[in-house]
Amino acid sequence: MTGALLHWIDGAAVPSADGTTRVGTDPATGGRGAEVTLGTAADVDRAARAARAAAHGWRHLASAERGRLLAAIGRRLLAETDTLAAAESADTGKPLALSRAEIQGAAEYFEFYAALVNLPAGDVLDIRPDLHVYTLREPLGVVGVITPWNLPLNQAARACAPALAAGNTVVAKPAESTSRTTVALARIAGEAGLPPGVFNVVLGRGPEVGTAIVRHPLVRKVAFTGSVPVGQEIGRIAADRVLPLTLELGGKSANIVFADADLEFAATEAVRAFTTNAGQVCSSGTRLFVERTIHKEFTAAVVAATRRLRPGQEVGPMITRGQWETVQQYFKIAEQEGATAETGGRVPDEPGLAGGFFVEPTVYSGVTNDMRIAREEVFGPVLVVIPFDTEDEAVALANDSEFGLAGGVFTADISRAVRVAEALEAGQVYINSWSTQSVQMPFGGHKNSGYGREKGIEALHHYTHVKSISIRLTGR
Repeated sequence: MTGALLHWIDGAAVPSADGTTRVGTDPATGGRGAEVTLGTAADVDRAARAARAAAHGWRHLASAERGRLLAAIGRRLLAETDTLAAAESADTGKPLALSRAEIQGAAEYFEFYAALVNLPAGDVLDIRPDLHVYTLREPLGVVGVITPWNLPLNQAARACAPALAAGNTVVAKPAESTSRTTVALARIAGEAGLPPGVFNVVLGRGPEVGTAIVRHPLVRKVAFTGSVPVGQEIGRIAADRVLPLTLELGGKSANIVFADADLEFAATEAVRAFTTNAGQVCSSGTRLFVERTIHKEFTAAVVAATRRLRPGQEVGPMITRGQWETVQQYFKIAEQEGATAETGGRVPDEPGLAGGFFVEPTVYSGVTNDMRIAREEVFGPVLVVIPFDTEDEAVALANDSEFGLAGGVFTADISRAVRVAEALEAGQVYINSWSTQSVQMPFGGHKNSGYGREKGIEALHHYTHVKSISIRLTGR
């Protein structure tokens, strides 16, 4: 057990109830990764009870003080960017520059929500002279936060910062393969002055720890980011408990390029849309719809730009062995379906990458929208290119998907850009620049991409409930 990463419960690092650990794999080399303690339902119970005990004091702390504490967490994250980025890259294999950007983004969440704690917490309703009626937005209590392995610290901060700002306490579970920075976040929060029990982290596998969080009677809300099947299972458990959820699930986002767009810039953005974080982003632009008159030349530009990206340098590995194997399965599926790999479609053979979970960034042509490679989320740097003839066809193809997380439109015609953006069934649409990210912009999906919103002021509403109070006034 010596050296294993421990839970963070009630303000301290603690081992699991049964002492079980797991040794991970370094995705960049295939060698030994971090040793992590594996939790049980007993550990979740201990964390939930600590969170419940801390809830009253945290909820009733002066909002300005709560804001100062959240801002202090943001400052400490920035001060430890180098250390945290190194830990993130060790767990995920991603380039250090990308890890640094994600740590800085995590700090922004705490800075942003620190500034929102003094927002009006309700409204006064004008009903009739002898009644004073108002509403209160109150915290839900203990919030469970379950995060995936692709952006560990950033996504933990995305859910935890608004939950804490709204006055809730938290029990978080990171993916067992990428737990280091979430535990570091809990430590940093304690050092910044967050009271013990307000922010707890239980490590372990989803079936044991994640399920126990969703089922625990003290947990009154769950925010989950991950796969559709796991989200559906969480939804079934939550339905029995009448438990509110925020679900951010999969995506197969459409990126539409019209002939009048700035094609050089659009090609660069199209590549960025599907290769950032080696395609391990739910909102990756992995379906590229190109107006037929420019289809061949634009595809060639995208392929050329993709070939310049080098696995192990600009593009990191798949973060887990299972995902590495999944991407290779989709290479076989694409070949069986008759798609043409214009570049990629295999594991790189450079000696320096041997043992790591690397795949080549891949662009497929000869694809139709009914192929599995065009409909199923690969969660890797894999792009399909499909031509279209008319605006209506482009929208119909884009919306012909079980997912609805993000979308992109590239055109010089701003009227068309707005028309298409408003017609797309997606939670966020980017016009003439893929994935303009900001903590202020609500983020979430339609259809099988989930429901609820993270980020922005809207996220605060998902971590509160509304109470109406009426007072009869005498003498009026």
